[in-house]
Amino acid sequence: MWGTGAAFTSTLAFNVVQVLQVAGVLRFPADEILIYGTSLCIVVPFILEMLALHHSTPPGKQFWTHASLIFTTIYAVFVSANYVVQLATVIPARLRGLSEATRILEQTPHSLLWDYDALGYVAMGLACLLAVPAINSVGFERWVRRALIAHALVTPLIAIVYFSPTFSNRLLFLGFPWAITAPLFMVMLAIMLRRRQRAIDPL
Repeated sequence: MWGTGAAFTSTLAFNVVQVLQVAGVLRFPADEILIYGTSLCIVVPFILEMLALHHSTPPGKQFWTHASLIFTTIYAVFVSANYVVQLATVIPARLRGLSEATRILEQTPHSLLWDYDALGYVAMGLACLLAVPAINSVGFERWVRRALIAHALVTPLIAIVYFSPTFSNRLLFLGFPWAITAPLFMVMLAIMLRRRQRAIDPL
């Protein structure tokens, strides 16, 4: 169950780095290494968190968690491809003065890898939405449902940030609610999963 807490921690770290980057505190290459590095650290813990949700859900509701896992996988494939390319190919090339050779791979507004990132985070939002019917609507789980719904509702804002014809830092702030809803649903889900585990195995 370590993945449930790691997903939350990695997301918080990404949020901190994003703020420092926009504020100009971090500059290349540290800003991009930390942005892509912390983003990559979200992937495996998030997969494990949604997998744990699937296995803690009664069979009658596992259709929804299975669907959620499919979109979690879509998220993981797109963003992992992007972040590994940025960290292992693009940034090293830029540091060696060979940016022209890898320019097509850079994550810049409306580039190929930009769209990969966008599709990944849209898929994360859909994964949250599809998980909602598998969560009970009473007690603490009711708040988990609300956290998942809140994150799903932020997804259209993320799509606007990525796919708006003109990108700017001002537009980036439109997606700021993601910085709240993402760690919120992850930590709420982590608490719920631990509660479910304790109900099965009190020891």
